[in-house]
Amino acid sequence: MVLEANGYVCVEAPTAEEGVRVFQETHPDLVVVDLMMEEVDAGTNFVKELKLLGCNVPIYMLSSVGDSLDMTTSYSGLGLAGVLQKPVSPDILVSLLRDKLA
Repeated sequence: MVLEANGYVCVEAPTAEEGVRVFQETHPDLVVVDLMMEEVDAGTNFVKELKLLGCNVPIYMLSSVGDSLDMTTSYSGLGLAGVLQKPVSPDILVSLLRDKLA
C-alpha cells in the first residue's frame, strides 16, 4: 500500500514458484523478496532462480533474522542489492526505491 500510494506499480506472488512466473510475465524494475516465503529458504531459492534466468534488476531481501542472515545465507554471493530488516520503515523503503529507480 505504501509503495502504490507513492506511485509505484506493484505485483505480488505468494510463493517462489509463482514469483518466478510473475517475474517472467511482468519484467519488473526491482524485486523485493522475503527470505521466508512459503518455507524457510524459499526466498534464497527464488533469488537463485531469478539469477539463472539472467535477472539484472536490483533485488532486496526482507529478513527478520537481521545480521545473522549472513551466517546462514551468503547474501553477497546471491548478488543482492541489499538486505532490509523487518519491519521496514516505509520512509526508508520509498527512499531506497527512489534512489535505485531514478
